[in-house]
Amino acid sequence: MNTTVYDDRLAEALAAIDAAADAEALEAQRIAALGKQGWVSAALKTLGGMSPEERQEQGPRIQGVRAAVSEAIDRRKAALDSAALEEQLASEVLDLTLPAPAAPKGSIHPVSQVMDELAEIFADMGFSVATGPEIEDDWHNFTALNMPESHPARAMHDTFYFPQEEGAQEVQPRRMLLRTHTSPVQIRSMVEHGAPLRIIAPGRVYRSDSDATHTPMFHQVEGLVIDEGIHLGHLKWTLETFLKAFFERDDIVLRLRPSYFPFTEPSVEVDVGWQDVGGRRVLGGNGDDVGHGWMELLGSGMVNRRVIEFAGLDPDKWQGFAFGVGVDRLAMLKYGMDDLRAFFDGDGRWLAHYGFSAFDVPTLSGGVGAKL
Repeated sequence: MNTTVYDDRLAEALAAIDAAADAEALEAQRIAALGKQGWVSAALKTLGGMSPEERQEQGPRIQGVRAAVSEAIDRRKAALDSAALEEQLASEVLDLTLPAPAAPKGSIHPVSQVMDELAEIFADMGFSVATGPEIEDDWHNFTALNMPESHPARAMHDTFYFPQEEGAQEVQPRRMLLRTHTSPVQIRSMVEHGAPLRIIAPGRVYRSDSDATHTPMFHQVEGLVIDEGIHLGHLKWTLETFLKAFFERDDIVLRLRPSYFPFTEPSVEVDVGWQDVGGRRVLGGNGDDVGHGWMELLGSGMVNRRVIEFAGLDPDKWQGFAFGVGVDRLAMLKYGMDDLRAFFDGDGRWLAHYGFSAFDVPTLSGGVGAKL
């Protein structure tokens, strides 16, 4: 491809990019030029068959064409995005001078509603609600949970650490961080109240992750039972009773699979049977039946002896079990939501659609499931 052809193709491409009316048209131009079968990509492939002299002359020119096309696409994309934002802002204006409605109504966020449902269910089983700080120290968040500094399980958590103090000569013995789970509440409760103990610990937790099913801040609820003679059968009954009450179905079937968590031994993953109802997975039924399957829902296990020792209790006298599950995920499964990020966008329309009336107070007698 000679110099004149390069100039002509580049001029045509830049004109087409500038004339792109929407993102779809712009993407078509990008593919035509820079895609695997695009004319710029084809020109780049010819460099391998050139002599060193030709490559030295044509290489920078082809790369320059590629850069010019990429920059033009970026500029047009920015312009289209800006225009779309301006149009959205103009169409979604809220006139604050309008009088307030005669009966203004707010709504309860789905996470808050599910938190209330969990508290109601577990209170009936004798659990109390415990809370703890969201800014934790390294010892409570990791070490006391059988994860010392060198433990590979720490790599499972993308942790937000606070910076070390300036001028510190060595690493502080207890670094501060945003807690990665609510398990530190279990340690603090055992240290403060001893045993026997039966608590749930709901709250916000933080990890560096973000997609349709993960956000940097999300909610967990963890449960802990410490008493004499506790075994896995108690754990399975507790989880089965909880899930039947929460999803308001008697056909909830659990499957326990061996797993590994540093703070429990033995550890088990809990799968729940689901069935296909109108193309949507609904929890309930045996996952081994035709048209059914298993969904991994939560992690659990018997509290590790070392964790009980870290809390100042005698592991030969006291045993216990613990479990943890995402509150946001429970809300998504129960109320048919498909994107976790929308929980925290602050969009009033989403909350108006998925929010709950303040009068939908969960009760076991009236039903913990609110009416959407």
